[in-house]
Amino acid sequence: MANLKEIRNRITSVSSTMQITSAMKMVSAAKLKKAQDAITAMRPYSEKLTELLQNLSSTLDGEVGGDYTKQREINKVLVVAITSNRGLCGAFNTNVIKQVKVLVDSYTGKQVDVFAIGKKGNDILAKTSTVIENQSAVYDNLTFDTVAEIAQTLTNKFIAGDYDKIEVVYNQFKNAATQIVQTEQFLPLASIKSDEPVMTGDYIFEPSMEEIVETLIPKMLKTQLYKSIRDSFASEHGARMTAMHKATDNATELRNQLKLTYNKARQASITNEILEIVGGAEALKG
Repeated sequence: MANLKEIRNRITSVSSTMQITSAMKMVSAAKLKKAQDAITAMRPYSEKLTELLQNLSSTLDGEVGGDYTKQREINKVLVVAITSNRGLCGAFNTNVIKQVKVLVDSYTGKQVDVFAIGKKGNDILAKTSTVIENQSAVYDNLTFDTVAEIAQTLTNKFIAGDYDKIEVVYNQFKNAATQIVQTEQFLPLASIKSDEPVMTGDYIFEPSMEEIVETLIPKMLKTQLYKSIRDSFASEHGARMTAMHKATDNATELRNQLKLTYNKARQASITNEILEIVGGAEALKG
């Protein structure tokens, strides 16, 4: 059994850890509320924009989307991995990295590169895959304009023929305890036309319906990527809050066990001292 000093040192160490994890939990909870409000407010806009584009394109004849919907033979694929810049958030980053590796392995014989958004994904994937760029600084100023630049870069790579397909892997926020790993095709756009009933009525389109659709597609792509990063950002804080909550509970349980061990050791030490005193007294009597 460890001596009393060692047990006291361990109790102090565990208590310090518990204070840190508890503080991190509260910080993540505060950030989660803001991030959750942002993604919740954005989803209806993203869905309505897609619906509007479907309604418009469903009334057009011929191919809609131009370069954005161009289907090419898949030889070069770009996988956008959205992770976080910091750890201590459970399996949040690990799940995305595993899915990216599965996706890379599925394109046997193809050139597959990775576009990392987040330091953690970049650090690990760079060891096994070709990471062409890392945009971890996006979290320093997470705004639509910042993400729009990244989306434009990805779009340019596809239109220029650098890649035949671009896919995005990220954690979709469900609630504080649940994050769902999603793989979405960014480009080329799947068929935009919808089976839903088209718009009815007398509408005037200026300058033209075709030009409106061509303008909406880049806007939709930027919104889609922004939503994915926002989802991942909210998921990160939810995962960290849950992980720190579990860590605090584990530290509390360990501290209680150490206190019990300490009390038992102290009781045994006191009993031994009493026995030594009694034994000494009996020896003096003899």
